[in-house]
Amino acid sequence: MGKKVTVVGAGFYGSTTAQRLAEYDVFDTVVITDIVEGKPAGLALDLNQSRAIEGFETKVVGVTTGPNGEGYEAIEGSDVVVITAGLARKPGMSRMDLLETNAKIVRQVAENVAKYAPSAVVIVVSNPLDEMTALAQIATQFPKNRVLGQAGMLDTARFSNFVAEALNVPVASVRTLTLGSHGDTMVPVPSRSTVNGKPLRDAMPAEQIEELVVKTRNGGAEVVALLKTGSAYYAPSAAAARMAKAVAEDSGDVMPVCAWVDGEYGISGVYLGVEAEIGAEGVRRVVETDLDADERASLLAAAEAVRAKQGDVSSM
Repeated sequence: MGKKVTVVGAGFYGSTTAQRLAEYDVFDTVVITDIVEGKPAGLALDLNQSRAIEGFETKVVGVTTGPNGEGYEAIEGSDVVVITAGLARKPGMSRMDLLETNAKIVRQVAENVAKYAPSAVVIVVSNPLDEMTALAQIATQFPKNRVLGQAGMLDTARFSNFVAEALNVPVASVRTLTLGSHGDTMVPVPSRSTVNGKPLRDAMPAEQIEELVVKTRNGGAEVVALLKTGSAYYAPSAAAARMAKAVAEDSGDVMPVCAWVDGEYGISGVYLGVEAEIGAEGVRRVVETDLDADERASLLAAAEAVRAKQGDVSSM
């Protein structure tokens, strides 16, 4: 049996994720689903026609799903399922504004994933991210290591890009880290951030780092405000696709993701942005990193803020 990955939701985020996953050429099949009649099949047709040009063999299959789970049998046997379904933000909206609407959508998707792909690793990207990840785990009843959220990869990429631009250095020379939540309680970690292997704090003044931290925290909102319709998808899809690839290849890559934390950093019982080792079973382990006192305090505060909101979703 070859590897199979499903992307639920054929909006810009979902379709771009499916494209990246197909072009990696590490899966036999990429399934893309949507509730809009014909849209996923049209995207699949188009993507398959790019195979001869891009040189990949992965087959893309598009399926329309119905309100009662119709069509979900197409995802059977998926090793990874990426959930992008839900509404995107509009200008002026916070991620939390999407909570109730997207909770209904994500719960229904998660229940169908549990039914048809019971051994899959689930990667959630629907907003508000930390809450939807918790909800997907509750709805699937999967072991917590097999449900994770995409946020830290994206936030870290934004932070790295802003640092590289500010210092006019190659982005490959910059290493940054963000933990915590995807949103207001994001915790960038300057103490673990470097430029050409040297501490970021030696490369730029503290106030400039703080400016870039704020810019990172608002990175998604800035894109939303400029696009006016829809939200970011190129960078987010790159992050989700890399996570799915790490699962498919059982790579053990350490990535910042939204994972279940159970004792690390003295925090327990909450989905939170942390570094984790990713493999075939999802999160192999949470990797605890050295934080300074301020960063640790911020992470504890983020955990409590997210915990309060995640408590609300169990009833949704």
